[in-house]
Amino acid sequence: MTGVLDCRGVTADGLMRVDDADCGPEWLRAALQLAVLLELATIPVYSCGLWSIKDPHADDAVHTALRDIVFDEMTHLALAANILRATGSAPVLTDPRTVPAYPGPLPGGLRPGLTVHLTGLDRQAAGMYARIELPDRPLAADAGASTGAGGTMGAFYAKVRTAVAHNRHLFDADPGPQLDVDLSKRYAGGSAITPIRGWQAADTAIGVIMEQSEGTGDRPDNPYPAGPGEPAHYYVFREIARGRKLARTGEDGEPGVPAWDFTGPPVPMPATHPMGRVPGGGWANDPVNRPTGGVEVVLDDFNAHYSSMLRALESVWRATSKAAQYAELSNAIRSMGHMRALARVLVRIPLPDGQGATYGPEFRYVDREP
Repeated sequence: MTGVLDCRGVTADGLMRVDDADCGPEWLRAALQLAVLLELATIPVYSCGLWSIKDPHADDAVHTALRDIVFDEMTHLALAANILRATGSAPVLTDPRTVPAYPGPLPGGLRPGLTVHLTGLDRQAAGMYARIELPDRPLAADAGASTGAGGTMGAFYAKVRTAVAHNRHLFDADPGPQLDVDLSKRYAGGSAITPIRGWQAADTAIGVIMEQSEGTGDRPDNPYPAGPGEPAHYYVFREIARGRKLARTGEDGEPGVPAWDFTGPPVPMPATHPMGRVPGGGWANDPVNRPTGGVEVVLDDFNAHYSSMLRALESVWRATSKAAQYAELSNAIRSMGHMRALARVLVRIPLPDGQGATYGPEFRYVDREP
């Protein structure tokens, strides 16, 4: 029988304080559930930036970079869910008490002091994206980003990776229903969502997640790119925030000289719809910009499709047959298409306050079906 975790009280700080030797099966399952929620939490944030770009063809470089990162995050969610399923549990995506809410902290309080919000793409928003993905030791000289000093996604995943090896016996049993979709030929080399059979497969999957997000210890490149020379997510976001491509400035190991800096060709900011920051609990909580009529309908439809997508994805790892699993995956993909279309309607609707900003999707979990 599929185990389902109740991780409402789990915090990243609490997990990180446990000695490696004491990170047993329940610790690992709780950490993997948190990993699933962390990957989920990034997708709405980056998607709002992506959908706010007015002309994807005119601003193809930034649009493609953001689109590929959103796709990577979906892959990371699936890989983390597969690893969790291989330990005998299943991901929870539809508990209203743990579904990411905006504005707010990352799930589990990871990256203390960081508040993530939903808004359109600009330099400031790209800087927020970079703070989400910040490595412990960024390779680029960058006065705009402090070092991690712990509390980063990379440090969290490194501890999960250690716990996977410590609990390798958990991966000897039948892994149960997992997602198996190889999209590496169409997208990036790390986009193969493969079943986890054995602890080494789990270790490899975590390595893909870490290196796509923050690069390796000595290179800022994404080792599993959609195209040649593609930086890891953190460095893509810093390029957009700084307005310059990352460039080599010195030899590795040269004392006092960074090997990389944002001194390359300009990165023009795309023309975007000026999506405003979604208030806590949604636009209905903004007394000046409270939606009415057709706007309210579009917002409600978006939230219903988002919630339906989460329910379908949750069912993927509970399905008892491949046919049922792929039916649920198809339902989720269909909901994603509706979300994209509705979001692009919302970012064109001006807010009533007349300040020039527009509405945008709320990503609120609701009970109703679309």
